[in-house]
This record gives sequence, C-alpha cells and structure tokens, in this order.
Amino acid sequence: MSDGHRGRRLILWRHGQTAWNLERRFQGSMDVPLTEEGAGQARRSARLLASLHPDAIIASDLSRAVATAAELARVTGLEVTYDEALRETYAGVWQGLTHEEIIASYGDQYAAWKRGEPVRRGGGELETEVADRAAPVVLRHAEKLPDDGTLVVVSHGGTIRTTIGRLLGLEPPHWESLGGLSNCCWSVVGEGLRGWRLLEHNAGTLPAPVLGDDD
Repeated sequence: MSDGHRGRRLILWRHGQTAWNLERRFQGSMDVPLTEEGAGQARRSARLLASLHPDAIIASDLSRAVATAAELARVTGLEVTYDEALRETYAGVWQGLTHEEIIASYGDQYAAWKRGEPVRRGGGELETEVADRAAPVVLRHAEKLPDDGTLVVVSHGGTIRTTIGRLLGLEPPHWESLGGLSNCCWSVVGEGLRGWRLLEHNAGTLPAPVLGDDD
C-alpha cells in the first residue's frame, strides 16, 4: 500500500524492565512489577509512540504491562482496555526459575521447545494456545480502527511473538524464527494487500518509510 493509504497498523509493545528480567528468571503469568529503570523505559518509549497518534491502546492486565501502558495513556489521553488474554504464557513450574535452573531441571523439555516442538513448558500452555487467546483479541480491536488507524498492544515477549506468528500465517514451528523483543521495544505489523505483514521488529526508534523496490 502506498503512504496515501497505508492500511491499519498494529504496534505490539513489550513492557519495561523488571527485576526478574535482570535475573533471567521466567516470569510467565506471575505479576512482577517494573523496576525504576523499566518505568523510565516506558516513559521514553511512550513519548515516541505518542507521535504516531495511536487510535487505541489495549494491554495485558499484569502490572508490568499496566504500568507501561499507563505512560502512553498519560501522553495521548487515550483510555486503556485491559484483557487477561494478553498475559504472558503460563509456564507452570518454570515460573520463578532462572534460565540456568530451567535448563538444569528441565533440559529435555527446554531443548524440545527450542526445536519448535509443541511443549507445555513447566506443564503450562502451548504456544498455539497463547496465540488462540491473544490474536483474536488483537484482531477484534483492529477491526474497530479507521482504515489507516493504529492500535497499540502492550503485552509480553512470548505472547507478542506467538501473536505475530499467527497474524502472519506462519506455521507454529517457525514462530521461533521471530527473535525476542527487548524491554520496551516494539514490533509493527501492517495491513497489506495480501494480509498482515511485519514492518518492524524489536524496534526502539520510530518506523521509517521503506524507500525502494520492496515497498
């Protein structure tokens, strides 16, 4: 689509830093708050994202996402709609463990997950189940946008990755090919003539136009 009719745009924004992020501790659906640095990340990113004039904000109801979304709400004047379907993957007994502890105790399960096999990490949710709950919420709110509107989705790294994979029509074993998101970075999915496509991934600066033969 040309700049004159760019279609709807989804900005999937990961929450700011938490203490468990620093400790490489698996958070999952545990409610872990932002650090002071995480709150600062949210304020800085919100000022950037506000310049894109979003039409709506939806967010996970976990406090790290709530606090991140609040910064964008404050500078845009928009209200945030919270939905527990946007929470991070529930990972059972993995939650609260460090990366090293997971590998030490559940190494085979971790390796199978990294190979792209359907794994209930820690006895929790499958990635496809996360996409089943999160992607429809995103699409439902996207349908309410004007033709060239922008929706900001404030969520979590794993949930964002699985949602993007579902929106792009990728097979689940290939979702891992989408790299992770840094704290308070975002990905942009745009509406193209053949469906949704990934325009930016793990960005911390504003999207720039693609000038060339592939726009």
